[in-house]
Parts: sequence; structure tokens; C-alpha cells
Amino acid sequence: MPLLVAGSVAFDTVHTPVAWRERVLGGAAVYFSYAASFFTTVKLVGVVGEDWPDTYTDMLQRQGIDTSGLHVVEGGETFHWKGKYLPNMNDRETLEVHLNVFGDFQPRLPEAYREAPFLFLANGSPRLQSSVLEQTTGPKLVVADTMDLWIREEHDALMALLGRIDGLVLNDAEARLLTEEENLVKAGHAVRALGPRFVVIKKGEHGAMFFGEDEIYVMPAYPTERVVDPTGAGDSFAGGMMGYLAEQREVTPVTLKRALAYGVVAASFTVEDFSLDRLRQIDRSALEERMAAYEQMLRF
Repeated sequence: MPLLVAGSVAFDTVHTPVAWRERVLGGAAVYFSYAASFFTTVKLVGVVGEDWPDTYTDMLQRQGIDTSGLHVVEGGETFHWKGKYLPNMNDRETLEVHLNVFGDFQPRLPEAYREAPFLFLANGSPRLQSSVLEQTTGPKLVVADTMDLWIREEHDALMALLGRIDGLVLNDAEARLLTEEENLVKAGHAVRALGPRFVVIKKGEHGAMFFGEDEIYVMPAYPTERVVDPTGAGDSFAGGMMGYLAEQREVTPVTLKRALAYGVVAASFTVEDFSLDRLRQIDRSALEERMAAYEQMLRF
């Protein structure tokens, strides 16, 4: 079933202990879309400037991603993020952020997008996320991502959004910030009490935790030996998760658990190179092969 995503499309300049790349393709919606496209049709909503190469649009379209909702602002510049990863590859420093056209983005969904049954609100202002949600017509599953900036700067708008979504994805530091709970299990329950039916807390190299009404479980990260660039891993995780759910056309405890596993596997490929370079080298069969190995790893 079609999957709609709205969020950032960007150029990233990334420094890691391994190497560095300048102005490579990035953005939460891009990583999400590419990972999800292995499973289902993805409809992308985002904004770029006049500096955006047509070759990137062509590449996304060849992957089966609908870019009708990608708005190009004449004379504008695309969102640009510059960051540096510390030697542990978990912690990073943001060196520069240039929101450019993304800072004033007011998304307008094409008519063909509004009835998409699955919706992911990628990391962005909760006001922007709410605007997208209000333009849809009763999606069966709505999941959002957030970050520390919005928790601090747009707290009230985020609280209002949490009462309208089915699931929330955030990292461990953000869960603690949002709830003021240091214990991650307490934090997970506290986030769910704010409105979402389920909560997924990302823990980087330690995988993810799931909090639902009747169960809690932990998904370890896939033990890849080659970590080149963690940028976009969390977004790819969400893309794999939501893509699988849209493919299955239903959200049950069983499909949710398998969806998280596919998210872990998708993220494990992303970190093995810069930008989308590793994801572009694989197909669904490579995902399934690694998924089988991951299942075997988890089986007692």
C-alpha cells in the first residue's frame, strides 16, 4: 500500500574518523524513502532549492519513489547540514545548519497523496508535521519522528501532535528530555502516556526498544563490522519499519515486531558507506539474506 513521507531533503557535509564527504545527498525524508522503497510505493513530500541536481530526482524515481511532492524553489538553496562524528561513531557535533528553503517550507500535498493509508512525519517542526497530517484523509497508521530542538523550542505544538498520532520514533536522549525520566523503561512508558499507541526508542549501536500497550521488547543492532557513516541510520530504520508495514497492509503485534527487525537491517546497510551509496548497491534479496542472518542471531 502507498506510503507517504514528509520531511527534509538535504545536502550533508560529513566528517567521520574514517573519511569525509562534502555536500552529499541526505535528509531524513530521503533516507526514509529509499529504505522504504524496497517494500512499497513511496510518495515523497519535501522542498529543495535551485541548486538541486535533476540527477538526484531521476535516481529517486528510478527506485520507484514518487517525487511529485518535491517542490523546487527558484532562486533558493537546499537545506545543508555539516557535522563531525567522534571516534566512537555514536556521538556527533553539528558544525553548521543552513535551513535555507526548508526553513520556510509550507507543504502542499498533491491530491494523489492525500489518501495514502500509511503516513510518516519525518523529523521536522511539529507545526509542519501537523500541517501535513491535516491535509490527509484518514490514514490507517500515522507515525512521527522528533528531536531535541523541537522538544525544547516547540513543546506545546509537539504535545498537541502526540495526541493525534499512532506511533512515535525518537532516540534515548530525546525520550529522557521529553519525559525527564532517566530510566529508559520509565521514559518509554511516559512517552506513550502522552498519546501515541506505541513508541520506538532508538539506541544507536545498541538497537531499539519498543513500547506498546501490552508488551516491551528490545531489538539489538545488526553487528556489521564496517561502520563508515551513521548519518541517516535512524531514518533508514524508520523507512524499513514503515515500508514493511505498508507492504503487509496491516499493523498487528506480529507485523510490528518484524517491521522493527527490517528497520534494524535497513539501518545496518546505511552505516556501511556515505549517503545512500550502500543502499544503492543492494536489492530486496540482500535485505532478506541479512534478515535471515539476523533472525538466526536472535533465535535461542
